[in-house]
Amino acid sequence: MSITSKMFRSSAAIVGFLALSHAGWADDHELFIRSGVELPGNVVQLPLHQGTSHGHTVYYLILDTSDGNLAQALGVNESQKLQNARGSSDVQKVKMVNGMIDFPASVDFSAIHIVSAPNGFPPASFQPGAFGEPGYSPLIELPDGTILNAPQIAHDANGDGQITPLAEAADKVVAFDFVNHLVTYRETNGFQGDRPVKYVSTDASDLLAAALEDVTYAPALNAAPFLGNDDTDSSRASLAAFVNGQTGAANPQRQGLNSAVAGDGDPLNVLRWNPSQGRYAPLWDVHLAQWSAAVVAAGQNVRQTDWGTIQGLADHKQITAPGGAPFAASGFIVDCPIVSRN
Repeated sequence: MSITSKMFRSSAAIVGFLALSHAGWADDHELFIRSGVELPGNVVQLPLHQGTSHGHTVYYLILDTSDGNLAQALGVNESQKLQNARGSSDVQKVKMVNGMIDFPASVDFSAIHIVSAPNGFPPASFQPGAFGEPGYSPLIELPDGTILNAPQIAHDANGDGQITPLAEAADKVVAFDFVNHLVTYRETNGFQGDRPVKYVSTDASDLLAAALEDVTYAPALNAAPFLGNDDTDSSRASLAAFVNGQTGAANPQRQGLNSAVAGDGDPLNVLRWNPSQGRYAPLWDVHLAQWSAAVVAAGQNVRQTDWGTIQGLADHKQITAPGGAPFAASGFIVDCPIVSRN
């Protein structure tokens, strides 16, 4: 039996259960990852998959796939653009060993997560809480060529048959249910198309981004095609992250990495596409955005919720890249699939 057919079979009961679970939700709530159950407190419960790497047990998620039929069967996002990454160094080629996916590279989750920002953004010191081994990427290629976004979130590094929180699991894991093969994982709030979205961050190709997102450092993601291009021939999609938005946890206009490191909450990044659109991809080509001094002085650096509006402001030089350069891709990726939109 192929990897794909095994995934089809194992997902059938989950999809049926979730259809009942979500039946009473409001019509304006779009759950893109249908295999997930969103719970109070900005967390989502997701199917937990078990695999191996170098003889050790690892656990991973499946959040996106380049194959529409498989996406439908698994209740995950379809992103045909992931197929553009096939053959690049940001994709691990996996095998099936004893009925499980075997990964060439895994993740060391034992590092201490550090973000110290006594003077605001950028932090004075920082360190991600997890580091991918050489060659690690959340993107994997199945033997039939299908690309999955399958980030690893736990690694039984000492082989004792158990997962020690923090030392052997991603920091954003809230709880494991190994009996029912489920994991509860923290979500992040943002915006897309003037509507609130929730997404899950798992990996980033930049050390600072990985520390700020509290995810795995996976530099191989930088090989994804193409920097500054989120057309259908790319594997990336555009995201705007402000560095000098308004601050204050109770301020309805607050937004930005500077607000996040001050402890106000999520940075409220703005994503260009959602999974119902053909140009969606979970690999977000981060565009750091800086309000001009004149806009800040006038108090007009208000919360933004739509990519097109941000691009218009950038065209009028009200928004630039940090340091005043033209607004553009900043050279790193964050893997954060959209779970839902309100």
